[in-house]
Amino acid sequence: MLDTAALERAVDTRADRLRRLPERRLRGAAADAALTLARELAARAQRLEEPGTTPRVLPDAGYFAVGDQVAVAGHDLAHALRHHGTAVELQEALALVSAAARG
Repeated sequence: MLDTAALERAVDTRADRLRRLPERRLRGAAADAALTLARELAARAQRLEEPGTTPRVLPDAGYFAVGDQVAVAGHDLAHALRHHGTAVELQEALALVSAAARG
C-alpha cells in the first residue's frame, strides 16, 4: 500500500489557496485551470478503480466550487493510488498538483 500523505497535503494546500482567492482573481483562468486539474485527478482515480472504462467527466460546478472539486478529486485519487496504484503514478500525480500550484 502506497503512502499518499504527500499527495493529500499538496492537494489540500492547493484547494485551500483556491478557496481563499478573491472572486475577481478566481474568475476566468484560475478557475479554468483548477477545474482542469480536478478533472484530471478524477479521471486518473477512475482509471485506477475501473480499468477499461471511459472516465466520466467531472462537471463544472462553478468557480466558487473549484477548490472543493480539487480537494475531493485529489483525495479520491490518493485513495485509489493506495489500493491500486504504483509509485510512478503517485509521483506523476504529485508533479501534476505541483505544476498546477506554480501556474
